[in-house]
This record gives sequence, structure tokens and C-alpha cells, in this order.
Amino acid sequence: MSASNDLPKMQYRFLGRSGLQVSAISLGGWLTYGSAGGGHVDNSGTFSCMKAAYDSGINFFDCAEGYAGGESERVMGECIKKYGWKRNDYVISTKINWGAANGDNPVNNGGLSRKHLVEGTNASLERLGLEYVDLLYAHRPDRNTPMEEVVRGFNFLIDQGKCFYWGTSEWNADEIERAQHIATKLNMVGPLMEQPQYNMLVRERVEKEYQLLYEEYSMGLTPFSPLKAGILTGKYNDKIPEDSRFAQSDDNFVKMMRERFQTDEWQQEAKKVASLKPIAEKLGTSQTRLAMAWVLKNPNVSSAITGASRPEQVYDSIKSLELLPKMTDEIMKEIDDVLGNKPAPLTRRFG
Repeated sequence: MSASNDLPKMQYRFLGRSGLQVSAISLGGWLTYGSAGGGHVDNSGTFSCMKAAYDSGINFFDCAEGYAGGESERVMGECIKKYGWKRNDYVISTKINWGAANGDNPVNNGGLSRKHLVEGTNASLERLGLEYVDLLYAHRPDRNTPMEEVVRGFNFLIDQGKCFYWGTSEWNADEIERAQHIATKLNMVGPLMEQPQYNMLVRERVEKEYQLLYEEYSMGLTPFSPLKAGILTGKYNDKIPEDSRFAQSDDNFVKMMRERFQTDEWQQEAKKVASLKPIAEKLGTSQTRLAMAWVLKNPNVSSAITGASRPEQVYDSIKSLELLPKMTDEIMKEIDDVLGNKPAPLTRRFG
């Protein structure tokens, strides 16, 4: 399969303060890849989506030890091997915290202890069939493990050549700041990037809480769920299609979202999503592309991680890049007026 001929040229952005360049749009294996472990897409579908992404200029692929019980990593690794991609031509990440699939006893197969960081990363690399990952994330904070142990553990993995950079996922600003402080104190490498949920309906942490982290540490963002599990496409306003991954996935986050369906909160969000349609039509685009372009408009976003079960979805996400020049201040304000959820500016204590 070759890339669609009418796609815009891929954009590449530096990952935070590093010299590493990642595609503005990346492909993740959450919910979808690794059907043997509960993913929504079989291996051939995964290969098709990953090849479509790679052929279209996407160089960043994201997974985690906990996705589909480790099968997401295994299938991604098989795809890389199948197509013979050169290791220096792509960036791959994984995340460590939930490694129940690594052993029979759940004790020490989770969290961010030095033991699990090292053993979990080794298990991930074995599934991926790689000597190293480019990016390694702490997949949620572990408040039972001292922060110094976490920082030392990630630096050990960097020193061993198991990863090049480390970051966090869904940590709060205080936790990230503490990790940076300890890393500086120990003359070690602090977290480079954060992987939060970020979309038109979830904004507070990225646009307000992290504000000083961008200024102080030039932290990069690789947000997940830019379409909020598809809600921002508008296709779930009335019902959940039975053949959709939103209907079929057993992921805890999706289960929670399904439980919210048709609640008052859901109806309020659906109303906002429907109100965005005239803006998309005025720009000659779809609500899906509008939502993706909105995320990419944030200058702190290095790469937006999207999911796909079909190559056409990969292409659709990439076409959102064409919309970026049209996302003017006036359009962004119009969107804010519809959403009504723009965070208030961060209040500074000094200066």
C-alpha cells in the first residue's frame, strides 16, 4: 500500500528541548493493536495502518507494556520486521507501569521501582524485537516509589542504551517539577516530554497547569486522545455504532466513557461538538480534522498521537495539517466561544 497522493507533506517538530524530530502526527497502539490481547484490530489491519502511516511520513509510533497485555508491542515489532524499516528512520516509544503480562505474580510487575523499570523495559524490548526504544515513559506516577529511585532508574536505562529519552504520562505539574529538581540535584537527565490527554474538551492541565514547565524546562507534549475516543468527530452524538472500537473495547477508559453516554454531561458535550460543525463547514473541512488541527495549533505539542483501525483514518488525520494555516486567532476565538472552557491564565505569585 502506498501513501495517498493527495496528502499534505508531513511536518516534523522538535521533541521539547531535544534535537530529536518527530512527526507532528503519530500513531499509537492504545485500544486497537494486538487483537490476541484484546485489541480491536487484527495483525493484518495493524500492518496496513502502520505502513500507511510510515509511507505518509509518520516516523513516531507509540505503545505501552500494558496495551493489550503486551500484544500491542509484539505486533508493532512484527510490523517493523516485516517491512524491514531502518532503525534510524523511525522513533518508537513505550510506557512502563502496568506489566502484569510480564510474569505470573503481579507483585513487582507494576509501578516504577528500579526493579520493574529495568525488567519491564527488557520485557518490552523483547516483545518489540528491538535493542532500544527512543522514548520511554512513566505510564502514570507511582506514589509508592521515591522520586529519586524513579529518576535514577530511568537514567540507568539511558546509560545502558535501552532508551534515549524519558518522560511522563498524566503526571501533575508538581510531580514533574520534583523529578526535574531531583535530576538537576543529582546531575542526571530529567523528563523531556509528557503524554497527557488533550483535546477540545480536556484542556486545563495542558493549557494552565503545565504552563510554567514549558517556560522553565521546554517540556514537549505528545498528547493522546486528540479526538477524545472519537467523540469530537460527532459520530457518537446520537448512539454508539456497534462495530466501532468505542463499542467493543474492554479498555477501562473506554468503559468509563461508555457509562457516561447519554448522561447530562455527555449531552452537554455533544451539544458543544454539534455546535462546532458550522465552523468546520466554513473552513471546508470535517469535525475530525478541525479537532486534530486544533490540538496541533498548540505550540507546545510536539506530536499528537492518534489511533486508527483503517488506513483511511490515518490519511484523514494527516490531512488536518492542511488546515493549520486557516486556524487563525479569529477562528480559535470562535471555537473558544463555542466550547466555553478555555482555562483562565495561570496566576503568578511574583512579578
